[in-house]
Amino acid sequence: MIQCPNCKHQELPGALFCSECGTQLVTADTLTSPLANQSAESLGFDSQESNPAVMPAAGPFIPVKNIVISLHVVNADRTLHLTGRSEYSLGRIARGQPILPDFDLSEFDAYDHGVSRLHAAIKVSALRISIMDLGSANGTRINGQKLVPNVEYPLKNGDLIALGKLKIEFQTSND
Repeated sequence: MIQCPNCKHQELPGALFCSECGTQLVTADTLTSPLANQSAESLGFDSQESNPAVMPAAGPFIPVKNIVISLHVVNADRTLHLTGRSEYSLGRIARGQPILPDFDLSEFDAYDHGVSRLHAAIKVSALRISIMDLGSANGTRINGQKLVPNVEYPLKNGDLIALGKLKIEFQTSND
């Protein structure tokens, strides 16, 4: 269990925010998985391996340190670049909102497209890049498939993410 540093409420492992007071439970430097600090070789994977038959079941192996991650907002033909963190929250800002998303999608008519204030989170670890719906009102989809809230799903280059009706193409490229 995770204990909220503000109100001492107990949350399930993996929770990002306290369900009682809304306090962020972890900081950017503690959001990596336990495997994130281990090399691919120490986990039994060849860092040059690209054969899907031997990739970890948790998701595709991506050598994250040489990857550029971008979100192309299809509705607005704009690209957002994700750099410097291991987790990014996506949503929209509303007046009086105590917790703000890392990427405010308000300028893309997020409210009209059904984007929640804290809609989804993208996590970057040593072994994969994943997305998790944060219990949004209108759901998150990858390539048309609805995600179960609070469950991580691996992302791959070209995946089409829908936050409500807002369409975002997930893009990765090597430096």
